[in-house]
Amino acid sequence: MHAAGSSAVVQTDELTKRFGDFVALDRLSISVDRGQILGFIGPNGAGKTTTIRILVGLSKPTSGHATISGIDCTGQSKKIKRAVGYMPDKFGVYDNMRVREYLDFFAAVYGLPPRQRKQRIAEVMDTTNCTYMQDKFVESLSHGMQQRVGIARIMLHDPEVLILDEPANGLDPQARIEMREILLNLAAMGKTLIVTSHILPELSRICNTVAILTGGKLRAFGSLDSVMKELCPRQTFEVQLLDQAQAQQAADWIEGWKDDDEIVTVMPGQSLVRLETNRTERALADLLRELITRDIHVAQFREVPSDLEDAFVSVTRAGDDDSVADDAKAAN
Repeated sequence: MHAAGSSAVVQTDELTKRFGDFVALDRLSISVDRGQILGFIGPNGAGKTTTIRILVGLSKPTSGHATISGIDCTGQSKKIKRAVGYMPDKFGVYDNMRVREYLDFFAAVYGLPPRQRKQRIAEVMDTTNCTYMQDKFVESLSHGMQQRVGIARIMLHDPEVLILDEPANGLDPQARIEMREILLNLAAMGKTLIVTSHILPELSRICNTVAILTGGKLRAFGSLDSVMKELCPRQTFEVQLLDQAQAQQAADWIEGWKDDDEIVTVMPGQSLVRLETNRTERALADLLRELITRDIHVAQFREVPSDLEDAFVSVTRAGDDDSVADDAKAAN
């Protein structure tokens, strides 16, 4: 895990939140630089919402500190609201308001002078591809369109940091692509984004930094590449056979060939064997040749890249093991 750096736009230092004896957040230390997209990941109850509420000034930590653009999230909540745009997973939609009226209302709430509102509304609608829907009633829009209007709304006061809770949830594939393009464009503009999502393959396409929480504790943090290398150190290869009946035969031979820390799995009901290994390309080429020499009919031998979902599963399994160990210590 990185140490928090002074150049960070978002920084937490030993951030902790307790509710009675329950520790919702346990000494969280992360830093996010300008223009980065942090994928903030964890199961329900991991501490993500608690962290976000502290960052946006809605909750105070029990101990530790959090700053955004150098502003104390606890002691300077009014300034924080100017520095952050926050879109929760569900936000209110006002009936009988057209998109432009909706944005004008919030521009007034943010304190934008009337003479500036028209231009700023036009800018945020252009950035989020909402211009064509400006005269439509907000409640008549699809979920994907409403999400884009929501992003336009939280950009009205030009915050440096955007925090988005499940922005891709419930979107169809086309709407997800549009959302992805908007978020990448915002990062390219220099905005710093914190994005939560349970759609991990989609999140991995946009984030360059990852923080994974379970049980209120930070389990992994760093660049996407470094986290993947840390949590998924082995390569996974699939051996696709022409005959399903040979799958077990191939697995048995590979089992005798592999090292003790490598894993061989026959995929149920398929002519497929999966191997998790750290072997060199030459060693794997030798393996393939040996299988063919033994008249095992290999249709395909390919690497299966690890993804963020694999990393998440690795962390949550480790977290479960830690919880069991902690419970055992407490019992003793």
